Amino acid sequence: MSTVDDLRGLILVGRYASGDRLGEVELAETLGVSRTPVRDALRQLQAEGLVEITANRGAKVMEYPRADLETIFELRAGIEGLAARRAATTATEQDAERLREVAVTLGEHARRHDLDAVYRLNAEFHQTLVRLGGSAVLAQSISSLVHSPVLLRTYSAFDEEAMRRSVDHHIEIAAAVRAGDPDWAEAVMRAHLFSARASLLGPRERR
Repeated sequence: MSTVDDLRGLILVGRYASGDRLGEVELAETLGVSRTPVRDALRQLQAEGLVEITANRGAKVMEYPRADLETIFELRAGIEGLAARRAATTATEQDAERLREVAVTLGEHARRHDLDAVYRLNAEFHQTLVRLGGSAVLAQSISSLVHSPVLLRTYSAFDEEAMRRSVDHHIEIAAAVRAGDPDWAEAVMRAHLFSARASLLGPRERR
């Protein structure tokens, strides 16, 4: 793996939390490289939105206000719920079977705590639903939200129960699509995203 991959991984698993300073010297020692690849990695992660670099202050892990994260999950629930709903009306048997296969394989990797594979399969599952939704507007709207860097941390925040629930949601969404039931597919997708929100952000404030 490259220096940027190593550093990205440390941030995503929570080794460096939001707002933590990222000193070049310390990172070079941790990663076993010189300062030059560390500096290049920080610039790359700044471009990805994971790191903030300020003149005379150096680099730190990007911070996202809780209110912004709440909004992102609410938007995703609405938009991806619609994508799942539309997929349930357009998917072929072959499409539905592929979704099921991805969901089952995701569960196998989740049980082995292989988060890299889980991230990849989760992305494939959601992208497939968006594709089946058949709308460029949906795809563009979801892309700007799904790729919000902080959301990459979601699976790292899951405990065993949350991970099992997430896996079950994927399998149930695939079943709803196979059944051609848009109401079921949308409802489970919304529950799936609100469950992920709770795992990442904790209990919501009472209003």
